[in-house]
Amino acid sequence: MSDRITLKRTSRLNNGHLWIFSNEIVENLKTYSTGSIVSIYDKKGVFYGKGYINPHSLITVRILTKDDEPINKDFFKKRIHSALLFRQKILKDLQTYRLFFSEADFLPGLIIDVYGRVVVLQFLTFGIEVLANMILQVVDELLMPEVIVIRNDSPVRIIEGLPFKKEIYKGQLEDLPRINDGDMLYEVDVFEGQKTGFFLDQRFNRQAFSRLIQKGSHGLDLFCYSGAWGIEALKKASMVTFTDISQKALNNAQRNLELNKLADRAEFINRDAFNFLRRINDKGIKYDFIILDPPAFAKSKNNLKEALEGYKEINTLAMSVVKTGGLIATSSCSHHIDKYLFSEILKKASKDARRQIRILQYRGQAIDHPI
Repeated sequence: MSDRITLKRTSRLNNGHLWIFSNEIVENLKTYSTGSIVSIYDKKGVFYGKGYINPHSLITVRILTKDDEPINKDFFKKRIHSALLFRQKILKDLQTYRLFFSEADFLPGLIIDVYGRVVVLQFLTFGIEVLANMILQVVDELLMPEVIVIRNDSPVRIIEGLPFKKEIYKGQLEDLPRINDGDMLYEVDVFEGQKTGFFLDQRFNRQAFSRLIQKGSHGLDLFCYSGAWGIEALKKASMVTFTDISQKALNNAQRNLELNKLADRAEFINRDAFNFLRRINDKGIKYDFIILDPPAFAKSKNNLKEALEGYKEINTLAMSVVKTGGLIATSSCSHHIDKYLFSEILKKASKDARRQIRILQYRGQAIDHPI
């Protein structure tokens, strides 16, 4: 039998929220076991759902269901199968995609990415980690992959009181999977690469930007990681300069360029993006297009001010080294910076760079990453 919690107020849940904070719970949180399933009621005894609890986290309960149903293997099978059917409906390519996206697919803390024969899972919260064995069994039965990789090395786990660990749950990773993204080929490091190995959320944005690029142009791919943005751009561009502070990332990008027979149209710069842009700005070097997809500067609200300055500076520098009439694809993956804030950053950056800008499109994450 699951434990029970009583809510002081229910307005957020009535509006569809899936989180319950510590100050919204009547009971003494010290009496609950971390990761256990709780039934949720209001003060009048009205049932609101079931979730898992972490009494040591500000987000104390994450709701799994609003129905009074058992949280067992069948429950996870229905949820994950429902997510699979949804992807089959909205995607043409089911070789490489995000199968499950945490709260957006109604299982907080669970990420599942599919790279052909290899499936990668992340268990981001204590409660979902407790349930991991059932989830892994379901994924294996539904997808029948050759290899299942667990990438529990996200910084989010620290907040939940969980250790970092990576393991191969099923099969052997003798060779890294190769995927087709659009009509380009990539090798994905699912064990050591960033996140689960590849930035699937930007796939349609890369293709959209590539269509705007003029033939024969020379571009700059900053924070290039696996090189996917620049490689897509090389469908039309004559040359792309790939820059990253990580030599390992540049090596990955170079392998992907070689896979696509594009290495002769690329150069690689192992340098901090800020310093590199300052140097080429001093030299008066300018590019036809610039791709700017940095890591999240705002990891939390506590460093939002510094992050805003960082985004403004990097965009100012990029605007300073793009040719008149050139293109910039600029991104923020920081949860705490919304569309309005980012627009304000770009306005301030254009003022500092003394460049007039026009925003051609606002775009978001790929459709297999629902919000």
